Amino acid sequence: MRNKIRIIDLFAGLGGIRLGVEQAFAQAGIEVECLLTSEIKPYAVKTLTHNFSNENFVGDVTQVLTEDIPDFDFLLAGFPCQPFSASGKRFGFSDTRGTLFFEIERILKEKKPYGFILENVEGLVRHDIENKSDKIGRTLKTILHNLKELGYEVTYKVLDSANFGVAQSRKRIFIVGTQKQKISLENFPISISTISEIAEEGLPTMQTDFTKKLLKNYSVEELYGKAIKDKRGGSNNIHSWDIEAKGSVSVEQKALLNKIFKERRKKKWAIEHGIKWMDGMPLTLNQIKTFSNVKDLKVKLEDLTKKGYLKFEHPKDIVIEETETGIKTYRKYKTNTAKGYNIVTGKLSFEINNILDPNDIAPTLVATDVSRIVLVDGNGVRRLTIREGLRLFGYPEWYEIPVKNAQAFDLLGNTVAVPVVRAIGERLVESYISVHRGITKSIPVYS
Repeated sequence: MRNKIRIIDLFAGLGGIRLGVEQAFAQAGIEVECLLTSEIKPYAVKTLTHNFSNENFVGDVTQVLTEDIPDFDFLLAGFPCQPFSASGKRFGFSDTRGTLFFEIERILKEKKPYGFILENVEGLVRHDIENKSDKIGRTLKTILHNLKELGYEVTYKVLDSANFGVAQSRKRIFIVGTQKQKISLENFPISISTISEIAEEGLPTMQTDFTKKLLKNYSVEELYGKAIKDKRGGSNNIHSWDIEAKGSVSVEQKALLNKIFKERRKKKWAIEHGIKWMDGMPLTLNQIKTFSNVKDLKVKLEDLTKKGYLKFEHPKDIVIEETETGIKTYRKYKTNTAKGYNIVTGKLSFEINNILDPNDIAPTLVATDVSRIVLVDGNGVRRLTIREGLRLFGYPEWYEIPVKNAQAFDLLGNTVAVPVVRAIGERLVESYISVHRGITKSIPVYS
């Protein structure tokens, strides 16, 4: 016989929410037993089974019958954000049918656990916004309404992992509820960490043509906190032409590229093209002549186009189409207008797009570009290791991801910062103990 609480972990990913909850309850001397884990990605399941034992693993939660789930105390879920068929327009349990949030409601309604922790991207707050002045969108309104209708005291807040001792800024919304009392998500103690505290040292550095050109033009100290993106500027940005990544560029051509980079964002060119303004448009030779007196302008532009710094293309205009599922809006080349020169590459066009500053924190790590984030090691740069990635989310040192790096970073890009969940969990512990003390004088005991 021992003090124990029971949980289920839905859309588990790496099990980060579970880990944070386990740490919080363990600190209070309470064991956590996970009765069910739901996850559909094979490499996530492989990672979960590698790190956790004696589990009831299931795949698609939509195929799990409520009556097959044992009674439990807390539901954990980092659920996907999906649009609801009639979000907020008519409140009711049916609003979320066809979405994965419905599965959470279904289980809470039937099993009636003491509480839950739900996690999602910051964008959920204003998803499906009705009026610009509204604080939250109709999707979140529906979620909160339906959870309250199920009998829960609910609170929510966007929390940044950078304030919880994690060297990464990762803002996520947490929705917490219990049957008895609201859980405050305010005034957590602030703890700050930096990249230098999680970085390994002395590992092999990248020896590519791109990194050689980068280090030829900048010292490693000058690279701290720099981004490499051709469509953005600022003091912390390096453009591909600054390091001649695609071929030699004269001083005059660099100045020309910098002018085009700035001019292409001005709204007056959209009026001349007869298109709706967008942040970055191709400029014709005649348009460029209005702000550049470079000799042999066309020759220099053609050279930059041939090397891949510029693209000769039509401008794009907005197309609005009515489809069976609603209004679809997208950009399409307007071929009846003159072609112009445009900056080619975005943030995912180079093998590196961010160099971490050891004295600062990392930006939000996402699966699509985490492999292009590097840090300085000695006199060179290298990619993040999986261990460093885990540390940037506050995972314990014993935790391992036994899959290919690309799969590992995909999982990391979608996981939670464990210390944030632990801080929330500690408040759930206080609530759970205080509520049950009057009934049992101790935490419920399960055999």
